[in-house]
Amino acid sequence: MTSTTPPVTLDDVRSAAARIEGVAHRTPVLRSRTLDALVGAEVHLKCENLQRVGAFKFRGAYNAASRLAPEQLARGLAAYSSGNHAQAVALAARELGTTAVIVMPEDAPPSKRDATAGYGAEIVTYDRYTGDRAAIAEALA
Repeated sequence: MTSTTPPVTLDDVRSAAARIEGVAHRTPVLRSRTLDALVGAEVHLKCENLQRVGAFKFRGAYNAASRLAPEQLARGLAAYSSGNHAQAVALAARELGTTAVIVMPEDAPPSKRDATAGYGAEIVTYDRYTGDRAAIAEALA
């Protein structure tokens, strides 16, 4: 099977780092001697719980959205998610001065819905057992 996705280059990584500089948090990498001893190896813990929205997904959402042309960004962002990605897209939209519509299942955790709405996104709910989130999001987009 042949992939049609080009490989990520070092320049791609550097460009993304420049785009998110000052917007995303630089999260620490921590060590634990106790954990190292338990597993018999060095363990490095990347503390993404300290990232904005509490997850690494903010970096990707902001990086992707910030690459849109101004006329695309002006139309807003649309995504489907029941959790961290929803919050990341909502916050990226707010930081970039645009709107976000997030398609979420009706039974998504209230804390995730509240956080996503708190970042300013409009939430459109659907029944995960009968609805097609991709089709709903595409129609909204």
